[in-house]
Amino acid sequence: MAEPSYSKEQVNRLPNQPGVYRFLDKEHQVIYVGKAKDLKKRVSSYFNKSSAPNRKTLRMVWEVSTIEYTIVNSEFDALLLENNLIKQYQPKYNIRLKDDKSFPYIWIPDERFPRIIPIRNKHNYQGGTFFGPYANVVAMKSVLDLLRKLYTIRTCKYNLSEENIRKGKFKVCLEYHLGNCQGPCEGLQSEDVYKQDIEQAVNVLKGRLGLVKSYFKERMLEASGELNFELAHRMKERLELLEKFQARTTIVNPKMSEVDVCCIYSDEKLFFINYMKIRNGAIELSQSSEIRKKLDEPDEEVLPRVLFELRQRYKSKSREVLVNIPLQLDLEEVSVMVPKIGDKKKLVDLGLKNVLYHKKKFYESKEQEKDKKDRILQILQKDLSLKSLPRRIECFDNSNIQGAYPVASMVHFYNGKPAKKEYRHYNIKTVEGPDDFASMNEVTLRRYKRLLKEDKPLPHLIVIDGGKGQLNAACQALKEIGLYGTIPIIGIAKRLEEIYFPHDQYPVYIDKKSPSLRLLQHLRDEAHRFAITFHRNQRSRKSFGTELEEIPGIGEQSANRLLRKFKSIKKIKAARENDLAVVVGIAKAQKIREYFKGM
Repeated sequence: MAEPSYSKEQVNRLPNQPGVYRFLDKEHQVIYVGKAKDLKKRVSSYFNKSSAPNRKTLRMVWEVSTIEYTIVNSEFDALLLENNLIKQYQPKYNIRLKDDKSFPYIWIPDERFPRIIPIRNKHNYQGGTFFGPYANVVAMKSVLDLLRKLYTIRTCKYNLSEENIRKGKFKVCLEYHLGNCQGPCEGLQSEDVYKQDIEQAVNVLKGRLGLVKSYFKERMLEASGELNFELAHRMKERLELLEKFQARTTIVNPKMSEVDVCCIYSDEKLFFINYMKIRNGAIELSQSSEIRKKLDEPDEEVLPRVLFELRQRYKSKSREVLVNIPLQLDLEEVSVMVPKIGDKKKLVDLGLKNVLYHKKKFYESKEQEKDKKDRILQILQKDLSLKSLPRRIECFDNSNIQGAYPVASMVHFYNGKPAKKEYRHYNIKTVEGPDDFASMNEVTLRRYKRLLKEDKPLPHLIVIDGGKGQLNAACQALKEIGLYGTIPIIGIAKRLEEIYFPHDQYPVYIDKKSPSLRLLQHLRDEAHRFAITFHRNQRSRKSFGTELEEIPGIGEQSANRLLRKFKSIKKIKAARENDLAVVVGIAKAQKIREYFKGM
């Protein structure tokens, strides 16, 4: 392996102070951002051979060309700067949390008789008050359902401006007649009463359930004193509803005001995180997520970064954070601790329980996806009477116009899904004229000769787009290299979706609704798309290239360079001689200008 391109002097010059370091590659792209209490000691550990870094870290180290750093006053400042730089540069070796652009919010716009609206991408909305982001839609909907049961907030789409109400634009209100609102658009509810409901709804959204309960109690007692028992009963029902909601979310001592809980668990590939915001003894928010490892960073390095990002995202200002592993983290005015007993220990245990449950469900879903893929392959194996499961399938197709610009394509599916890095294009080299059979023979022979030469894995099934003729031509190629009979091969004809087998006169028909037929059709269609796109590109490029190559002194390479630069013959004709000279030189540029000028 070649020596890394960074200079050891860069490491030796680093200060023994807290700060943030950045690794840059030869293209001066930031590939990793990290923080440290001691910059020199931390960065030196990456390049110390005795520390035996893992493969991923070693791969990153070999890419490092330049080391940049910024000194800061404290670890908190380093954490803040590191977080901002990761967002700015998106380094490929840093773990990345899913951003909050698509998370749900609740929006109360600035308008007369304001609505309470669920939204995403709050940057698309201006004015008003935003609550969130919520960890998921279910959490947000549970709050909205509570608000709609407690208050008669309108949900229609109209902006009830004073002008629109005065013009009488809302004479028929479906929501009012359905009993969902009190009809402010028809003047049946005063603005003061409506604002009181909105104020109380805001208290619920902010988690101030004690204020809301006091409000309902006062109204219940007031209505009871006025002998308005119907209103008192409604207030009692709302109070009970609110208490049920609070009881459902309260998990510890209600006197515990503001606490954040963040737990982490990792395996070989992933970090699993659970974050909870606790307010007044209730879970205001809980989110579990997984983060793919970029390097084999220890949990105690990853958790502070994740914790800082989540606190920013969910706008937490709590001064106490509970975690499940000890952290050497100095945050300004924030206490980070691993509790040993009591209600705080119960919270951490709950967070860790959520982490492990999320891990279990994550891998279960992956297994279900794998089982689904295997089920389709098992059906295909049964339908085609194959000896083994066809995990690797390759499909071939030809494309030409009356023999002109003949090309072929090969697409590769792994576990029933396209593996596009394995796709291949072929220019037909040995066939003249419109001979699909000979073309299929050539590309099949070239493909599997190369796989044998490079000792690469062979497919478990070969699919030929065409009928008996194309299939027999491919079989002949396999016979030439001794693979016939070792790899199953079939042909699929487009007209009636017939499946042909070698040396079988009659085709097989698979049920039109079978997932195995849909997989074969997907293979065939993808091979056709890939071939026809390549054919069109070749035809366009060579048509243009032929015209340019008619100019004395302009060969294929010069024509290709001109087309890559100017994209079309029309633009080449209109280009100035100086611009052409930059691409092909002064002499050739003069010849091109003289040629088109003469035309």
